[in-house]
Amino acid sequence: MEDDRVWAFEESLWTGDAAHYRESIDESALMVVPQPPYVLESQAAVDAVSQTPRWERVTISDGRIVRPQEGLIVIAYGIEATKGDERYVAHCTSTYRRLEHEVWKVVQHQQTPPLTAEMRADGG
Repeated sequence: MEDDRVWAFEESLWTGDAAHYRESIDESALMVVPQPPYVLESQAAVDAVSQTPRWERVTISDGRIVRPQEGLIVIAYGIEATKGDERYVAHCTSTYRRLEHEVWKVVQHQQTPPLTAEMRADGG
């Protein structure tokens, strides 16, 4: 999958409807999200995220793509997503695996929002 298609696919996971999300997530997916229960796997991951309202607009920044082997893509990026007056910012990773020609599924996704306070160098 070419880079432009990777980013379009990832954006569609933030903005697409529940049916699109269910089609795109592998049945063995593992996810880490910033709200309870934090770690989701398999059908629980698909169910939880497909029930959340979709974002109206997303901006992906500082995107990185690696292809450690044939049929495997790992990405990392910053996201800013908005809907109405709500805004969400995080750093994310996703891993895709190819099931067959031009058919890719998400097997891993993680979101890390910014820390609310920076750690001081002296630990205090």
